[in-house]
Amino acid sequence: MEPLITLIAVTALLLAAGALGVRALRPWPVAVRGGLAAMFLLTGASHFIGMREELIAMVPPALPAPGLLVTVTGVLELAGAAALLSRRTAPWAAVGLSALLVAMFPANVHAALNGAPTGMVSDELLPRTLMQIAFLAATVSVAAAHRDGLRPPARPKEREAAR
Repeated sequence: MEPLITLIAVTALLLAAGALGVRALRPWPVAVRGGLAAMFLLTGASHFIGMREELIAMVPPALPAPGLLVTVTGVLELAGAAALLSRRTAPWAAVGLSALLVAMFPANVHAALNGAPTGMVSDELLPRTLMQIAFLAATVSVAAAHRDGLRPPARPKEREAAR
């Protein structure tokens, strides 16, 4: 539940700052990027401190090297959080984090169905699924809002032909 609260609270604070005149925060995608960055900083850090053992226990037994998988996903979450802060890398980070959320969802299903001890307030499948949908909606919205950043820049000849 803490990641969802972080996403909502930081996004709301940044939207409020934009409404109060902080020009750089006026577009809503910037606020959502900030909320996502804070959320993925929190979740990425938990892969190394605080919840590492619980996260390892969530990895489905069919997957090899659960400790390594938790480390890799933690590094990817932290890198994604940092990349969300730059307009240039944000769309790519949002796409990558979207894929990561989808790839990690089976661990949430496994934990919910098998009672893996996560220390989370909501260990049932429906709340976990709804939170994942909210996180995915946020990452997809950032990617969509910055979709021009996902396209390679047009070559000079293409720019002339487009005129």
